[in-house]
Amino acid sequence: MPAVPKHQIRALHTDTTVTVYQAYRPSIGLPAARDGRFPAEWKRDRMTWIKPSFLWMAYRCGWGLKEGQETVLAVEITREGFEWALRHACLSHYVRGFHADRDAWRRELKRAPARVQWDPERDLHLRPLAHRSLQLGLAGEASRRYADEWTVGIRDVTPLAHEIHALVRAGHLTDAARLLPDEQPYPVTPGLLAGVVA
Repeated sequence: MPAVPKHQIRALHTDTTVTVYQAYRPSIGLPAARDGRFPAEWKRDRMTWIKPSFLWMAYRCGWGLKEGQETVLAVEITREGFEWALRHACLSHYVRGFHADRDAWRRELKRAPARVQWDPERDLHLRPLAHRSLQLGLAGEASRRYADEWTVGIRDVTPLAHEIHALVRAGHLTDAARLLPDEQPYPVTPGLLAGVVA
């Protein structure tokens, strides 16, 4: 089996959409799942981070058990919006040799409506793997577009997170793996990740 590339987007996706994950307190997450859109309480002027990896989301929210992150959402967004964010993103950290200098990176970071982090992907025990998982931060125009234009549907996948977690704890890893979303390599068009892979 070939090694997974260090930087690769893996996601549940169709020809027109890609699914990303977020976790919220129930007062935001439950209305969002019920109505298929984020409620007015959801701050469109704040940075929000979306994650195409279900297991990285599970790691971040502790399988939906962390305070303030009890509702795990699968947010289906347009591929057009997802790719717009990637094309307008910059890396969230400075990389010597990739950026002209630290000041140039800071200027880019201030101007970009999206930013990218590549964090270690996780296994079913939420241990870090050698390859990376995309975290995409949206601010300003990108955040507003995400909430009001790109979102196609929102599902509450908290029960799924809890079920997989219970199977892992019981040692039934094969059964747990079968329930994971079918995240496949996302087709990367030329230049899509040019500014966010050092």
